[in-house]
Order: sequence, then structure tokens, then C-alpha cells
Amino acid sequence: MKTLWHHCNAATMANGAYSSIEDAAILTDGPRIEWIGPRAAAPESDACKRVDLQGAWVTPGLVDCHTHLVFGGDRSGEFEERLQGVSYADIAARGGGIAGTVRATRAASEDALFDAARTRALGLLREGVTTIEVKSGYGLDLPSERKMLRVARRLADALPLTVRATCLAAHALPPEYAARPDDYIGHICDVMLPALVAEGLVDAVDAFCEHIAFSPQQVERVFRCAQELGVPVKLHAEQLSSLHGATLAARYRALSADHLEYMTEADAEAMAQSGTVAVLLPGAFYLLRETQCPPVDALRRQRVPIALASDMNPGTSPALSLRLMLNMGCTLFRLTPEEALAGVTLHAARALGLDATHGSLEAGKTADFVAWRIGRPAELSYWLGGALPARVVRGGEELDFAHLNA
Repeated sequence: MKTLWHHCNAATMANGAYSSIEDAAILTDGPRIEWIGPRAAAPESDACKRVDLQGAWVTPGLVDCHTHLVFGGDRSGEFEERLQGVSYADIAARGGGIAGTVRATRAASEDALFDAARTRALGLLREGVTTIEVKSGYGLDLPSERKMLRVARRLADALPLTVRATCLAAHALPPEYAARPDDYIGHICDVMLPALVAEGLVDAVDAFCEHIAFSPQQVERVFRCAQELGVPVKLHAEQLSSLHGATLAARYRALSADHLEYMTEADAEAMAQSGTVAVLLPGAFYLLRETQCPPVDALRRQRVPIALASDMNPGTSPALSLRLMLNMGCTLFRLTPEEALAGVTLHAARALGLDATHGSLEAGKTADFVAWRIGRPAELSYWLGGALPARVVRGGEELDFAHLNA
């Protein structure tokens, strides 16, 4: 059925800019946008359902392109300890940190992980997020990584969300491979990835390239395996030091390189040439109280698309709001509100390989959009938390949150 959504203004985000249309209308045909433009030029059809958006500003559905949404337990106790002076190294030495989350995730049933992840995903959906990426990486063995990725697939079936599942088995060294990182990388490449890809659970492969995780050489083994399996790659890179992981990612035409606080101009140039998106994660920067900002000016000079994401995870970014990341991207990294909004729409969709169908309001694309009761798009970056009145449309259908919460 066709629907004409009218009496609104639209920030289409075409080409990564507001590309605003005042007094706009959007014609949807089922789950797709058939036409968008000034209301005065809207196609006429007696068969159309008409929906008055009452002067709202309409944006594409938001895209959270980097989350660790599925995990067991939480680390709020460690957060409190760190604030009382206990070092992360001391916490890790007694089995905390990522190792603690791995234990909790391995111990949790698939249903328990699903229930917790569904609650977190509903919070994102309620504030306009219609597409998310979900990483594994807290299982670190085949059964547990499989369990996490199965939960990601279940979320896509249970909620009106587009969900991309990323295998991050190369996130940390599991205890059974202590001091044997090359052996663990071999296990990922020889056993885990072939099995998980064959089961249809993997849309992309990620790794953590850092001195506390895996070397560029080890990551490249994972990338070569993913390439042989026909799966695109992404990378956690340059968060704590400069290992030129972003350049490595670009060499493999990665969808994105994420974090990037210590990247160089040469890394940015390589990313620009390969089309790799820079995903900035202000939540982790904030919680870790980092001082080295990503080189946003270098990314601008090289015209690298900049995305923003929540990095929702239990240790370094327990962020339940993507919209808060818009403000943090502006205040901490000095993005403009227009850049920030592009970072959670078109560029975030590109970081997931979905920019042909998601991330902007254009004819032929998926009819995912949000009608916000705001005076201008910059308000999405301006307000610190709280619920902004909004109507969320996914696949051409307005969502009923009372029904989803039941």
C-alpha cells in the first residue's frame, strides 16, 4: 500500500549533508521510498493513505554501526573500583576486564543473552535507531561465539530492526590460549570462521589490532581468511597506539576502521583511497578519559567519510543512547551537527555496506525514517539525553512501542 507522509521538513542526508527539503512529503510504497520532494509537487493518488506529520523534521532512521550489544553480566563494580583508585591492570590480573565478561557470556544461556540484548536494542529503537551492527567477541570459543551470533540473528527476527552480525573472535586472547596468540589466530582461521560463515551467521569479520590484543601480522591472517571466505572486514585500530592498523584495513578494502585516536595522515590517505569509513567512538573516549582525539582534520582533508557509533559494551562504553553520541561527537571531537548526523545515517550505513539501501531519504531506498518534534536538525546533537518526541517508521510502517514492549 502506498502512503504519503506530509506536512514535514526533511533532512535527507543525501551525499552526507542535510540536503533539506522544507514543507516536504514522502511517498512510500510498502517498505520502499517511491518519491520524496516538496509537498506541492507530490504525486496525486486517491489510493494513497495520507499521514500528517504535523510539522516534524524527518531524518533517515539512525544507524548504530559499532556495538557489542550481546554480552553476559556487566562491569559496573569494576567502574566503581576504578573510580576508587584500583587500576585496570589490577582488575585484569585477578580475572576481571574482558576476561570477566567472557566468563559471564560463556555461562549465560542463549535465551538469557537474547533477553538482555533485546532490552538494550529496544532502547535504541525507541530513540530512532532502525539499523544496528552486533559484534561477537565475548565468547572466544566456537560454541560461545556461535551463541552470540545466533542472538544477533534472533534480534533481527524478533524486532523491527536491520541487524548486521560481525564476528570479532579476534577480540582478546582466551584463557585456554594464554601466551599462545598465534595458535589462537590459527584456530580462528582454521575452525571458527569457516564454521560460522558456513552456518550463515557472519556478515563481516572484525579484529582488535593493538599492543594489548593482536599484532598487524596476526590480524592480516584473519583478514586473508575472511577474504578467502568472501566476507568483508572491519578493524578496531589505533585506539591506544599507532600500529597503522587503519592502513592495513584499507589494504583489504575494509568497510571501516574504528576508534582511530592515534591514526596518522598517511592512514587517512590510505582509507580515502580504499573507501574505508572512519568510525569514531566518543563513548569509549569519554569513559576512559582519553586525551588523544582522533585527527578529524586529517579525515576531512582526505575526505574520508566519518561515522559515529555507540560502541555499546560492558567495559569501556556502556552507552545506551546513540543520540548522546551525537553530542559527544560534537563536543569532544569538534564535529559539526551536520557531520554528526551524517555519521549516524549515511556514513554509518556505508560502514556496514548498506549505503545503497539505507542511511538517506532517497527514492528507491528503504523507508526507514524518524519524524522528530524539533525546530531544526541541530537539536538532535544539542540536547543531552532525555526522550525527544518522535515517530519511528521502519520499512514504511510506523512502530507501535506499546506493542513492542508487551
